[in-house]
Amino acid sequence: MADFEIFADSAANIPDEMRSARNIQTISYYCTIDGKEVPCVEDGAKYSEIAKEFYAKMRENADVKTSLIVEERFVEALSPALESGKDALLFTISSGISGSYNQALAAKKTLEERYPARKVYVLDSANASLGEGLLVLKAADLRDMGESAETCSEWVKHNAYKMNSYFTVDDLKYLRKGGRISRTLAIAGSILNIKPILRADGGANAKISFFGKARGRKKSISAIIEAFDQYAIRPEGQTVGIAHADCEEEALELAKTLKEHGAGDVIVEYYDICSGTHVGPGTIALFFLGKDRKNDSAQTEPAPRGKTVTHHA
Repeated sequence: MADFEIFADSAANIPDEMRSARNIQTISYYCTIDGKEVPCVEDGAKYSEIAKEFYAKMRENADVKTSLIVEERFVEALSPALESGKDALLFTISSGISGSYNQALAAKKTLEERYPARKVYVLDSANASLGEGLLVLKAADLRDMGESAETCSEWVKHNAYKMNSYFTVDDLKYLRKGGRISRTLAIAGSILNIKPILRADGGANAKISFFGKARGRKKSISAIIEAFDQYAIRPEGQTVGIAHADCEEEALELAKTLKEHGAGDVIVEYYDICSGTHVGPGTIALFFLGKDRKNDSAQTEPAPRGKTVTHHA
């Protein structure tokens, strides 16, 4: 029996049945929808139904806001494990996206002072959505093989930047609202049917950066597939993740295509609604282990077939 427990914020986007089967404890973010605060993940509730309703409300222009997970909530969530004599492995969304990582570090200090015989390992996933979730699942694999919390922690630190994330959005207004692009660019892009291709970068505090752009939805998804073809390493032996913001048919079609391109196992899940707030309905994202983003800062988009993608500096 493992002498530690695994915790992840709800941004990890791990499907309900997997979280339960793999004994992964989730600490939920909260969203405010038209003034009403709701958890992003709720025990006993089916996440896909929560997400589908959430993205429907976004399409209806609901006022949606998010907030970070504060120190006290991390302390409350981890305390029972430490009280029972176990250590804790705690994953958060990238520190470049949310302040939750720093709150988790503060919680670690508080908890280790309160339980001096115990250890809390806080891990910046350098990712979001299933980019974080696939790292959590790998840690669960290592735990189930008998590895220690320290070994799991070191594996994640060594491999977090090998988790590649590529996604495209359907409507630029959500990126504009979040300050990612200007109002002028959002309007021009919408008129010209320009779809941005984004990725998690290789910075010390990993952020979302522009990778390229495509004219139209089909070409933007093709560009994501091309990135997979160029950057994935041994895709047949890994689990690939697809997260979608209520565009399930396209996500399932993408999964089918990826298997044809060599992917072994593919997880398809509704996009985490906390980070999904900032990219909007229709977003589709792909996550896979590949080239190290940190050591390949000059990574550029794959050579397009035809003129699918134009590179952004």
